[in-house]
Amino acid sequence: MSEYQITKGEGRTRISLSAQSIGEDIVVTIYNENGHIGAVAVAEYDHTEKRTSTSIITRLGHKDDTIAHKAAYLISKQTKKPSCVIAGVHLDDITEAEIKKFVENADSLLEEFLRDWRQV
Repeated sequence: MSEYQITKGEGRTRISLSAQSIGEDIVVTIYNENGHIGAVAVAEYDHTEKRTSTSIITRLGHKDDTIAHKAAYLISKQTKKPSCVIAGVHLDDITEAEIKKFVENADSLLEEFLRDWRQV
């Protein structure tokens, strides 16, 4: 089982992605310094139908489902492997600009991971 980790952003909008393989599957966590389990998404590529399906569970009061869903879907779609993404990003008194920056940083992390995923 190998591990992979990257971080993007600075200050309050710094966010990290860690990944590891468990057998043929990929498990990813996306978090900041206040990391937690906010949402869990599981995706799988259907080799017969050539499509990806994603299921998500979101904890009460959390809004991490958008990041988890997008990441799990894209990871399975590209890698053709089952993936599980656990997302938990929290920031007290977050502003709209910080939300936008978190999403940008998460997208950037995901793009970099998808370029490098064979290292996992």
